[in-house]
Amino acid sequence: MRTEDTRTYDVVVIGAGPVGENVADRTAAAGLSTVIVESELIGGECSYWACEPSKALLRPALLRADASRVPGLSPAAAGPLDTAAVLAHRDYMAAHWNDDGQAEWLKTAGIDLLRGHGRLDGPRRITVRTPDGASVHLRARHAVAVCTGSRAALPDLPGLDTLRPWTSREATSAPHPPRRLVIVGAGVVATEMATAWQALGTEVTLLARGTRLLPRMEPFAGELVANRLREAGTNLRFSVTLATATRANGPLSEIRITLADGSQLAADEILFATGRAPRTDDIGLETIGLTPGDWLTTDDTLTVIAALGDWLYAAGDVNHRALLTHQGKYQARITGAVIAARAHGTPLDTGRWSPHTSTADIEAVPQVVFTDPEVAAVGLTTTEAQRTSRRVDVVDYDIGHVAGAIQHSPDYRGRARVLIDPDRRTIIGATFAGPGVAELLHSATVAITSETPLERLWHAIPPFPTISEVWLRLLETYRDQQGT
Repeated sequence: MRTEDTRTYDVVVIGAGPVGENVADRTAAAGLSTVIVESELIGGECSYWACEPSKALLRPALLRADASRVPGLSPAAAGPLDTAAVLAHRDYMAAHWNDDGQAEWLKTAGIDLLRGHGRLDGPRRITVRTPDGASVHLRARHAVAVCTGSRAALPDLPGLDTLRPWTSREATSAPHPPRRLVIVGAGVVATEMATAWQALGTEVTLLARGTRLLPRMEPFAGELVANRLREAGTNLRFSVTLATATRANGPLSEIRITLADGSQLAADEILFATGRAPRTDDIGLETIGLTPGDWLTTDDTLTVIAALGDWLYAAGDVNHRALLTHQGKYQARITGAVIAARAHGTPLDTGRWSPHTSTADIEAVPQVVFTDPEVAAVGLTTTEAQRTSRRVDVVDYDIGHVAGAIQHSPDYRGRARVLIDPDRRTIIGATFAGPGVAELLHSATVAITSETPLERLWHAIPPFPTISEVWLRLLETYRDQQGT
């Protein structure tokens, strides 16, 4: 008869992705005994199937695109990419899907690791089913942090199991380029994977339900990306929906697709990039009166609102505040600080992390889309301002008129937009679209989070000739619009 294994810690963290690791690091550093539970690879989605491998696939494509627009370099950039080298670097950046290094880091940080599937079993209790079938029962003196992230949301399509579709995981880890790839979706994953695989020689067709790409961003951003994808050979189809998709038997295993309008397509792989869902369907939420499969709503201390007693926390994608790795890590730092402060009975050090100011993960969330051209955005969009009846002044500028952009490419195509609160005279939103604009984003994020008045921004002088000179041009444009 197997002896029951029960262990008690100050803090139990479920999920060892970047968010869970950061929570555990903060609580362990604060002197709290901490264990982290993980059923897959330590390092999570970002390390093995999202940020790291996807950017490794995209960087060669973007560098070649940039080089093709530079006089003197364009002939050298005309040839195909070295597919084997690109995929080898992708594998390296994903650590060849081996987490030994991450496990060693946990050990050096003083964090215990328990591999297996963890489920809540009432307040402050977790049962872990280990790979060998054993059960380990964990008790948390102070806190349980749910950092299980999100997964790809798949459509309710007949025969989906036999179709064997790609999600973002397969799209970033495929061992070789498919000859034909159909992508269903219009957001970040769809546009980035279209960019990456098309550059490696795949014939890409993108099917969008709506009328534009990147629908959550300013319309001009999606238009610029769509134009470049078309020029690169991607077949874009808008206002279409999928009716059926079946995978044929045989060695070629072709996928046959029928759209709602009756038209048909054939592909070797199909990628569904149709959103994300929380990984909460099998973590025992029902044992504490919550609904499995729901997002976990939190307050600004990342405490789950529906759980009584200030013991359950949710950081990262799972709380649906901002589904981005850097935002999850920011939340993790706050979560760790809150848990430590409550455990030690001390005030939270708001000079370092202020959970009562939600700007950083609600009002000023920075995001870069690594397409050609890049899209970088933070804060509100024009549509969001209109939807919330927020009064704003909209300032646009053609980045191609900036000397630094012309140095980048004589036919530079890009656009910048900032939203200004006319009463407070501060920037509350910024979007940049164009080659090389990702590095502009942090300055916009700082301006928004610090609520820097326009009168002070005039004294932040951009170096010449760089693309950052667009900041000066935006301010000049606003001054001219106001007639001041």
